[in-house]
Amino acid sequence: MPPRNSNQSRSKSFIPYLAFIIFSAIFVFKVDVIISQTISSARRNVEIATSAPNVVIGNGTFHRHFIVSWGESRARILEDGELLELSLDKFSGSGFESKKEFLFGKIDMQIKLVPGDSAGTVTTYYLSSEGDHHDEIDFEFLGNSSGNPYTLHTNVFSQGKGEREQQFFLWFDPTEDFHTYTILWNPRCILFYVDGIPIREFKNLERRRVPFPKDQPMRIYSSLWDAEEWATQHGLVKTNWTLAPFTAGYRNFSAEACVWSYKTKSSACNSNDFKSKRWLKTGLDSRSRAEMKRLQKKHMVYDYCKDKWRFPKGPGRECKFQ
Repeated sequence: MPPRNSNQSRSKSFIPYLAFIIFSAIFVFKVDVIISQTISSARRNVEIATSAPNVVIGNGTFHRHFIVSWGESRARILEDGELLELSLDKFSGSGFESKKEFLFGKIDMQIKLVPGDSAGTVTTYYLSSEGDHHDEIDFEFLGNSSGNPYTLHTNVFSQGKGEREQQFFLWFDPTEDFHTYTILWNPRCILFYVDGIPIREFKNLERRRVPFPKDQPMRIYSSLWDAEEWATQHGLVKTNWTLAPFTAGYRNFSAEACVWSYKTKSSACNSNDFKSKRWLKTGLDSRSRAEMKRLQKKHMVYDYCKDKWRFPKGPGRECKFQ
């Protein structure tokens, strides 16, 4: 059962609704990955040439670093490549993916979510490798009816195993302006940030026999989906298609990352980078971890580590050390 937040009381009727959201979200992620990766695998042998193995991508254009992978004209790159918009109508959603893959990185993206009545819509932004035993690091935004908050859903897959969901109500309206969502992934940990504030930490606990994503290169994906059958109030609130098209915007992409080469089967980062690049060796200090814990206490609405109803034999081993 999801934990009872000290600042929010929940009725028992909320339990099946929340459980349905979680399991359905896992299904949507898998379908999203299949669609995006089927397209990207056809291009695997076409590697984008670079002039030097520079690990810093910087604020480049969407034309340079991404391709529209599905949805055709529903995905548009505007403002000289500095703004990308995804849209959803009754016939299809849309999505994009990075041209390159990475083995570790600090990825920033500013996103402005679907405004108004966004019930039934789901916006995803994540890293994922390919294959049945894939790794994945997820941000997912579940829309809601007007006046109700978005749910920010996070998850981590390692070697094909997920079920590590944590969910939050954001402390601002993510539809009024662009906000920065960051994934920091290095050999020590995975960190999720919102506007520079850490909201989640997933440590490398391989010494405790917990698999950690560190061997499979991952690509950046994002999409805007119709999930009206489950996304809002157990599917009771459907998408209001008279408001379509629904639109989410992306800008100010930046990345410090180890670009993966399929030619050499290696990343652009060397031993010196792992010693000198701060993002490759950073973790949360005690002050930042305390800040994260305070935020979680106030804004987290679901934590798989405390879900005894879903995991009667106990959650993952990592929960003892997070």
